[in-house]
Amino acid sequence: MKEKILLGATNLFLNYGFKSVTMDDIANALGISKKTIYQHFDNKTMLVKASAFYLFKVISTGIDHISSLEMNPIEEIYNIKKFIIQHLKDEKSSPQYQLQKYYPKIFKTLKNKQFEVMQTCVVANLTRGIKLGLYRDNINVDFISRIYFNSMIAIKDNDLFPLTKFSINTLMSYYLEYHLRGISTPKGLETLNQFTT
Repeated sequence: MKEKILLGATNLFLNYGFKSVTMDDIANALGISKKTIYQHFDNKTMLVKASAFYLFKVISTGIDHISSLEMNPIEEIYNIKKFIIQHLKDEKSSPQYQLQKYYPKIFKTLKNKQFEVMQTCVVANLTRGIKLGLYRDNINVDFISRIYFNSMIAIKDNDLFPLTKFSINTLMSYYLEYHLRGISTPKGLETLNQFTT
């Protein structure tokens, strides 16, 4: 039952946002009583935390799998983007933004974990891209990986990028092209053009 509640709540949070969804909404959607939810989660904050970390684990596992295939680094970045978009349902409600605004402690802990995972993944991608001659060999890998992570957080800020103007899919596409054009060699740009034209 706990897993059923967690999966149902995560789905609702992704569709409608962490702030908007109530415990009543979750109970109604799952056809159970609120009392049943409270037997497994003390309060909504605990359920939000469990949902956020469950989703983080699912996405991290998927990213690790894609990275383990050691495909062309530029293709890898686009495959990871596609995987994330599928799991975040295009973030219609901007759950990360709501998490940051209404559950800052959970957001901070999650952000630190996301950084650890992304840093490893992005550094490996950059290093492999340099070896294959797709990325310039004079880039500072540590600097680029940190800028990449912070930019991925920034494009999910609804104040900077309102959902009425940009979907998360569009923002990620714009940012990935911006990022890759800045670090790619002519050989890398040939690969990139396959994804942007």
